Amino acid sequence: MTVASAGVRRARLRSLAKINLDLRILNKRPDGFHELRTVFQTISLADTIEIEYERARRTELSIGGEQIPDNLILRAAEAALEAMKIHARVRFRLTKRIPMGGGLGGGSSNAAAVLMALPVLAGRQVALEEIAANLGSDVPFFLHGGAAVGIGRGTEFYPLADLKEEPILLIAPGFPVATGAAYAALGRTLTFTGLSRSINDFQAYVRAIGVARSAGPASALSGNDFEAVVFRQYPQLQKMLGRLFKAGAVGARMSGSGSTLVGIYKSPAERDRSRVLLGRERMFQGCRLVPAKLVNGRNYRRLWLGQLSEHLGSNDLWPPRSLYAR
Repeated sequence: MTVASAGVRRARLRSLAKINLDLRILNKRPDGFHELRTVFQTISLADTIEIEYERARRTELSIGGEQIPDNLILRAAEAALEAMKIHARVRFRLTKRIPMGGGLGGGSSNAAAVLMALPVLAGRQVALEEIAANLGSDVPFFLHGGAAVGIGRGTEFYPLADLKEEPILLIAPGFPVATGAAYAALGRTLTFTGLSRSINDFQAYVRAIGVARSAGPASALSGNDFEAVVFRQYPQLQKMLGRLFKAGAVGARMSGSGSTLVGIYKSPAERDRSRVLLGRERMFQGCRLVPAKLVNGRNYRRLWLGQLSEHLGSNDLWPPRSLYAR
């Protein structure tokens, strides 16, 4: 939890991962990005970020724990302090559990965690959405969590009704997939002949999860356009996806541009049986098989209000409001 003392304010944060329940890549945009349609969903797998904050005459940022080049935590902290027009000494410690390069949005989640926590610790309020969008396509989503439709290049999103918090099994193969190379392999141009069909298929999936309020029953209508190109490069991923179904998953997809695969189950017991079964197979040796669950928007907000509770003036406002605000 959190502790505040002697001018140093501390927080210990769980920074949740996300999966893409559905992902359609449309035409390339004039700005060089791709137009996409996706359904984001937060899950229980999380990194841990410890923060120590204190005002200072000049800004000093440092990070311990796992070292990551061009870490989004430090970029987010710089952007938040600049927006708040203050200087501070901020120390971070990162414990990574979300695989890097796996399509689970760990870096984006870390950035959003910093954007939500620092203003609370500093006693300031800032407009976070624009800062988040400048840091990365998935970052704005993590300011809200739950299930949401993402459009454009992923920075514009619309919350969906909470889905059932179904058990899932993550298969992390141990190697990353380069997102840029995956986009290039798709070969989308400014004109995409399959545009109408992709949008129609995506809308059908969104309608299905809206009716069921559950990802599992709608899985047959889901898709991920990256699977076609990534599976050509890594055929073992396609075989693993097939094994997830045979081992009891009611739905299975690759998340984002990979390499993580996600199986959705009817019950924790079925998921756990599947994990044991797959863990015995040679195909999955060297993979991380991680049990988790979907986390809906209500519980995502509850998590955040809880882990910042000692610094909040009220525990029922969103986004969180600082106890120290003047």
